[in-house]
Amino acid sequence: MRVTITGAAGFLGRKVAARLALTGKVGARDITAMTLFDMVEPKPPAGAPFPVTCLSGDIANPADCARAVDRDTGVVVHLAAVVSAQAEADFDLGWRVNLDGTRALLEACRASGARPRVVFTSSVATFSGGQDAVIDDATRPVPGNSYGAQKAAGELLIHDYTRKGYIDGVTLRLPTVVVRPGRPNRAASSFASSILREPFLGEEAFLPVPESFALWIASPRAATDWLVHAAALDGKTLGLDRGINPPGLTVTVRDMMLVLQSVGGHAAMRLISRMEDKEVAAIVGAWPARFSDARAKALGFRAHEGLEALVRAFLEDDLAETKAMRA
Repeated sequence: MRVTITGAAGFLGRKVAARLALTGKVGARDITAMTLFDMVEPKPPAGAPFPVTCLSGDIANPADCARAVDRDTGVVVHLAAVVSAQAEADFDLGWRVNLDGTRALLEACRASGARPRVVFTSSVATFSGGQDAVIDDATRPVPGNSYGAQKAAGELLIHDYTRKGYIDGVTLRLPTVVVRPGRPNRAASSFASSILREPFLGEEAFLPVPESFALWIASPRAATDWLVHAAALDGKTLGLDRGINPPGLTVTVRDMMLVLQSVGGHAAMRLISRMEDKEVAAIVGAWPARFSDARAKALGFRAHEGLEALVRAFLEDDLAETKAMRA
């Protein structure tokens, strides 16, 4: 069985590829080949026991997507996307990549005849309601920004292509992933990683929201676990509803700063500065921070570790790579 990962040059794509290369399986199924696809050619995971094809291309170009999927493709993990603040700032680009690109990929799956499991990464941004909202499994998505609308539209595509029998889809509405390695990006939630990353690099981090602001977050380890678990789920257990809110962690900025102080000391705390950013605050202010995760846990998605464990996992897994990227 071939596994295809889009957005494979990104940090989550690299982590999912590395995990699958280590196990050589998706559930009980052996992986016989892997295709990694992104705007820039990804690097194959070390030690993969199967051939890895690395492709560069445009996710919204049907011909490029057709190269990434064939009749042997059993799993597609779709991570390629334009992030939140960039999608809000560049309306046309956001819809082209996040919706047209998803449609092009699904059409490639349909044309292959393989009916692969497609794991689509949606987002907390498909919901609104702000800090007071509590989202359960029956809550209707009502996005408050273009990125959320694009992801919600992608969810409907996954639903309908599954209903028609062209794919076997699963949608994961990922929380804000913290701590992301590397550099700050154009995601509106980038500050959530920055305040737990830059101080360990001796660099200043900027905070555009108050310390009382709450977020629904997930560690890279948890997000990787969930994506791999979703790839192996029995579709019959899901029924018509293919959207899942995985069991994230609700924390406030103040909680994050206290853990930063506990792990990194007062010197790390002094590197955080308040800086007003009305555009970022407007985008993330619509996102809920509290979710019911009963369905996800019943489907076997693991509960999240605590916040301090999340920070220490970053120091163990990704700090050295992040330092090397900044050198």
